[in-house]
Amino acid sequence: MIDYLIVGCGLAGISFSEIALANNKSILVVDNESQNSSKIAGGLYNPVILKRFSEVWQAKEQLILMNQFYVNLEQKLKIKVDFKTPILRKFFSIEEQNNWFAASDKPALAPFLSTSIITKKYSGIDSPFNYGEVLHTGYVDTASLLEHYKKYLLQEQLLLQESFDYEKLEVLSKGIRYKNIEAKHIVFAEGFGLHANPYFNNLPLDGTKGELFIIKAPELNLDVIVNTSVFILPLGDGLFKVGATYNWKDKTDLPTEEGRKELTDRIKEIINCEFEIVAHFAGVRPTVKDRRPLVGTHKDYQSIHVLNGLGTRGVMLGPAMAQSLFDSIEKGIPFDKEINIDRFKPKNKS
Repeated sequence: MIDYLIVGCGLAGISFSEIALANNKSILVVDNESQNSSKIAGGLYNPVILKRFSEVWQAKEQLILMNQFYVNLEQKLKIKVDFKTPILRKFFSIEEQNNWFAASDKPALAPFLSTSIITKKYSGIDSPFNYGEVLHTGYVDTASLLEHYKKYLLQEQLLLQESFDYEKLEVLSKGIRYKNIEAKHIVFAEGFGLHANPYFNNLPLDGTKGELFIIKAPELNLDVIVNTSVFILPLGDGLFKVGATYNWKDKTDLPTEEGRKELTDRIKEIINCEFEIVAHFAGVRPTVKDRRPLVGTHKDYQSIHVLNGLGTRGVMLGPAMAQSLFDSIEKGIPFDKEINIDRFKPKNKS
């Protein structure tokens, strides 16, 4: 009997797998590559919601866990995936500058917002009002991480590349059986695929479609990430990742003309040089209306668990949420009520 059967090998599944392995637990991962939001994600981590100048929920704690998590992964996989890169918020007016300084005075935001205006000029971008710098930022190359992590799992014979068949799952008196595999626990980390899961499909997981570009812009000279209505992330050799759109209605992972137009228009608001669209991706992020993850244990089956709803911040949230689930299962440490799936219990009618 193994300790954990983990369904899904995106950011949530990898985070839980690594924390389990680091605690000497045995695992097996099932993945069919049907969910691609982790693979095509922007991968940015940023402790500030720049649209509203507010702190990301539990940002300090998440950053501490996240930094160590990716250091350990890089050493294990012998690759570089975490790139510490400043994020600059381009200002479009004096008023935006003033809002930035007002926000940087708030105790929760002071560690993350530089009070020095960045006046450097980058070729390809007009910036008459300059930039503000967000601290403790960067991005994770999620595509490379997923590719190398799956190779590692295959090499260790810890990956089943197949669709999970819910009808083959049996609950035992202690643990579960799936086909010929017995495990003490099963963790569902399926992203938007949760909708097909009979154990958790009552949870209010809402998919938010996002579209991204890879563009070539030889005249654009950036060594930072610029973030306004979209982010522009330098990849080297004149290539940049640009994203992302938010569509709450379309639940397919197919690029659209509407998304293409929206991204193209927004790029033109930020840069003033020619660019060519090299690739166009789309994926459905697993999001929740209250902007909090879905973490917890099934109310009727103590061996069945869920780790989902990481939304747009999977790179930051994944390690912290996986640690919370692991600590709950192994040590009985209660979840933060803001992430616990129990917050969606049906209300009793009076």
